[in-house]
Amino acid sequence: MLSDRPYLRDTSTSRRWSTSVVLIIANAVVYLLVLIALQSRQPFLRDVLGWLPLDPRALARGHAWQLLTFQFLHAGTFHLLINCAMLYMFGRPLEMAMGRSAFLKLYFGSGVFGGLVQAAGAWLLPNQFGVGPVVGASAGVFGLIAAFAWINRDTSITMLLGFIIPVSMKAKYLLVVEVVLAVMGLLSGESGVAHGAHLGGMAFGVAFANYVVLGNLLQFFRKKTHRIIRPRELIRTRASREKRDFGNSGSDDKDLPPEEFISREVDPILDKISQHGIQSLTERERRILEMARSKMNRR
Repeated sequence: MLSDRPYLRDTSTSRRWSTSVVLIIANAVVYLLVLIALQSRQPFLRDVLGWLPLDPRALARGHAWQLLTFQFLHAGTFHLLINCAMLYMFGRPLEMAMGRSAFLKLYFGSGVFGGLVQAAGAWLLPNQFGVGPVVGASAGVFGLIAAFAWINRDTSITMLLGFIIPVSMKAKYLLVVEVVLAVMGLLSGESGVAHGAHLGGMAFGVAFANYVVLGNLLQFFRKKTHRIIRPRELIRTRASREKRDFGNSGSDDKDLPPEEFISREVDPILDKISQHGIQSLTERERRILEMARSKMNRR
């Protein structure tokens, strides 16, 4: 699981409320407030509610706040429950892995980008995307699903088909299924579902996972490696490696100097991440990265 990777984890999140739970509570509270407002006889409250969903026409007139507010509105109890369930399932491990700040950027960024894609589609292809107002946290939730699947491609997960039948599959196949369903929904012109928002959220989630989460990991070690290893140290590294290979072959990797440890152990792992993704790492390779970060942070 993603949360088993301490070198990506923000340890401070364990001492605070889970952001996923806070978002779920916020969505539930907003849903109740909307129900109360709908029962109210105050016209002003109904007018306010009309400003909150994502309306492509209103967005074109400058109602940019709708890109945020629509994410807290839901069309019904089932709509709310399914989004909250997915938010909890995929949000918690992602937050544990990347920290609160990055998690919020991923979630709301997916929601905003999904809203923009839906609005653009409504302007350009109204028959496929629809022109009505959009509500729901689905774009942000699909961004979480996509990010999780991209980082943990080969992780096996179990989903309940129709909330009844358990189906196990690798995370990457779940992402493929969701993309195919969204595209088919667009092509069929299915009304009532913002497939464009789903696709936009997934696109942002994949991009965020690839260039921010995994990219920052690589950049962290590459930057530290560049700072530690210099030409004169490479010469010393070669000599120390020969000495270790022929004179002290039983020494432990953790006793190596940082520059030799990085060149011998870390660089091949970083190359592997670049080529095959972080999910391809073995337990030993993950422990090596943890050890490397600890060594470099002490310098």
